[in-house]
Amino acid sequence: MMFYKSLIVASCLSLSILNPTKAIEEVTNVSRPDTSASNKHYVSNRKPLRSAYFVKLPVGSIQPKGWLRKYLELQRDGLTGHLGEISAWLAKKNNAWLSKDGSGDHGWEEVPYWLKGYANLGYILKDERIIQEARIWLNAALESQREDGYFGPLILKDGKPDLWGNMIMLWCLQSYYEYSRDERVLSFMEKYFAWQNQLPEEKLLKDYWENSRGGDNLYSIYWLYNRTQGKEWLLDLAKKIHRNTADWKQQHNLPNWHNVNIAQCFREPATYYLQTGDPSDLEASYRNFDIIRERFGNVPGGMFGADENAREGYADPRQGVETCGMVEQMASDEILMGITGDPFWADHAEEVAFNTYPAAVMPDFKALRYITSPNMSISDSKNHHPGIDNKGPFLMMNPFSSRCCQHNHAQGWPYFAEHIFMATPDNGLAALLFAEAVVTAKVANGQEISIESAGHYPFDDQISFTVHTANGVSFPYYIRIPNWCNQASVLVNGKKVQQAFKAGSYVKIERTWNDGDKITLTLPMELSITKWKENKGSISINRGPLTYSLKIQEQYIKKDSKASAIGDSKWQDNADPEKWPSFEILPNSPWNYGIVYAGQKPGEIIEVIKSEWPEDNFPFTPDHVPVRLKVKGKQIPEWKIDQYGLTDVLPASPVQVNTEAEELELIPMGAARLRISAFPVIKY
Repeated sequence: MMFYKSLIVASCLSLSILNPTKAIEEVTNVSRPDTSASNKHYVSNRKPLRSAYFVKLPVGSIQPKGWLRKYLELQRDGLTGHLGEISAWLAKKNNAWLSKDGSGDHGWEEVPYWLKGYANLGYILKDERIIQEARIWLNAALESQREDGYFGPLILKDGKPDLWGNMIMLWCLQSYYEYSRDERVLSFMEKYFAWQNQLPEEKLLKDYWENSRGGDNLYSIYWLYNRTQGKEWLLDLAKKIHRNTADWKQQHNLPNWHNVNIAQCFREPATYYLQTGDPSDLEASYRNFDIIRERFGNVPGGMFGADENAREGYADPRQGVETCGMVEQMASDEILMGITGDPFWADHAEEVAFNTYPAAVMPDFKALRYITSPNMSISDSKNHHPGIDNKGPFLMMNPFSSRCCQHNHAQGWPYFAEHIFMATPDNGLAALLFAEAVVTAKVANGQEISIESAGHYPFDDQISFTVHTANGVSFPYYIRIPNWCNQASVLVNGKKVQQAFKAGSYVKIERTWNDGDKITLTLPMELSITKWKENKGSISINRGPLTYSLKIQEQYIKKDSKASAIGDSKWQDNADPEKWPSFEILPNSPWNYGIVYAGQKPGEIIEVIKSEWPEDNFPFTPDHVPVRLKVKGKQIPEWKIDQYGLTDVLPASPVQVNTEAEELELIPMGAARLRISAFPVIKY
């Protein structure tokens, strides 16, 4: 990634046009919003913290529609919404998170992991059942604060408090405050951070998980600092937390190689940059991102091979990543969108959200698997160690299993939905992630307006934005142009803006907006081929933001969730495995194909086939995808299941075979729970 290039290059061409409403408008192409002002309506970074380029809107400001709302409803009706019936960690009897003194059982990460996605799901969908259930846990956390400021379960390791679980609960409370404005949250956090501030450094963040993830604590300190006055001591605490967090600023290495730690913690230096203003802090987060991908991420889907931990010699696309890692990566990308203003992070959030995360869960969102990989021709209940790092049934779709992912998966789509639009320092709005939604927010001098986005992105290339306002109001509106799009075009009320827009930038439209004004953004989705030189010369096929997989016929075999759970799984006595079954997914068609390719332009060898939008509004299943591809390929007989029961590592390309060429059908890899998305190249 070219960090400095992304910071410096800016296109500032402008064009004023007269539209049918007679409003003068100026359209410019910019690399970032101007941060010289501060948003009047939404909490921004307070001096001396550096201004963010985008400001998060309170949870509930954005109402998803279309396929994203369908996904959230499936999540509500599936595992997220009903995990309280299954997980032993969510049983209320003697639960340490419901205890005023922190005594009891199940007092670590599981409850807050689940709660931070579960509660936000309720706020977004305005689901009172979920909101009230979440309040039980949130009120208990608030009421558990001791005189000294500590709260929640007390976990001591060698006499040192383990703060990891509390870090997650603080994020839950921040979302709750955004939604409710419950002032207890601010005084509660202030008292807790005062306790942290007096804790001797030899007792602070010494355990592995809390030490790796101190950046989440740091983020919460800045959140509170921005909402209080006269609390400069919080910045001293921030320095203390940073000092005692793992060193994520190394030149050529990472503190550890755990997939979730990397996805979650690589951004810690960028968070600290808000306080230091030191460009080397910001650069370190970019470098961390590059290090893991250069060594283990030469694969499609936006993630990297670390089926628990990344291991030397295990970088093939058959290596996977935890569902936890996916959602933490998305959250990091969304945070970095605001800190850096770099469109890259929105691109990457979409890459993971559209191509990797959907395949980690069942289509009905009633089970998930611990590990998902870009090349995955089998998803069963067997132990595949040492082919994957852990021992046990880590490829099984099981609602009773996977402990951390079972709870932490919940944040993925709610957090994504919360960042579709963000506020800007100049009292405008920005469309950063693309999905159908309605945002209601204050702009200009405080007028509340709504903007509705519509379209079938990421499957279709056109997105519209319609303004709803009681009166005409002037404010800037920014729209991201993805890095993959070189020919973006914009219409304002049907009139084309006669200007070219640079890939990886923003359209900025400044005008007086009237009710019904409409912007139409077209992002031509050209076919492209990615060559993975470091992974045997394999290739992936993309159309716009979507990468495509071989369509493998998936055979779902129902299994008993208790019998096929990972060893550390725990469930409630009345959890019903018949109501919540597990599934193996086995291939019912050959998967071992390469693509016949000799460097041609993608359009010369790939055919695009479009279908009707699915009636159920859910395009992430093999038979309901609205865009498929056809390409010639050949079967590779020697490419088989290996001795560990996994898809074997890729053969080196080009591959010489004597099999007949066949027409292969490719579908978006996010819809493929069995998938081959990094293909060997067949010698032409």
